[in-house]
Amino acid sequence: MICFNERRWNNLLTAAEVRSSQNPPFMKLAEHYDEPGRHYHNAKHIDECLAEFDHARELALSPVALEFAIWFHDIIYDPHATNNEEQSARFAVEFLQAFDKNLAGMVSDLVLTTKTHRALSTPDAPLLIDIDLAILGQPPQRFAEYENGICQEYSWVPPEIYRSKRAEILRGFLDRERIYSTPPFYERYERTARQNISESISKLEQG
Repeated sequence: MICFNERRWNNLLTAAEVRSSQNPPFMKLAEHYDEPGRHYHNAKHIDECLAEFDHARELALSPVALEFAIWFHDIIYDPHATNNEEQSARFAVEFLQAFDKNLAGMVSDLVLTTKTHRALSTPDAPLLIDIDLAILGQPPQRFAEYENGICQEYSWVPPEIYRSKRAEILRGFLDRERIYSTPPFYERYERTARQNISESISKLEQG
């Protein structure tokens, strides 16, 4: 099912009671996620996140805010930058604060949690992070596509440095007591995610 489409975006705007005059062109969102160099952080990623959200919507305290966070959390993405999440949160606020400052703040806080993938005390953050990390628990072929996409996005990094840093990042997930905070995601993806990550680290260490 294709979720990343204009009808879905418009349905979200309706749920948030956004007037059409305040509606940013859907193509603006699509253009960002279709930028050259986005081999993983693209429309397919958002599509997969929205599909995961659809299966877990009942867990959300503020489903409208959470869905906006999914749409916006990677709207700004530059592998050379270290403040993508901050810029994405700012992008969301610039749009949302015009009609609902409270919603803008909620979405901004959610987007910012995807920088460290640590939920802290932000409502719905555990669910957003689990949705964003669901890729780690996908079947091996899709996980391999994800890893290849990340590698392509960082193709400007010397291979030996990339392998070391990527293994370090992946090992950080293994070191957690739980990768997934919410029961449904833990039950569905935890074991496979750990297997995928362990095998990826082995390949990275072998060069």
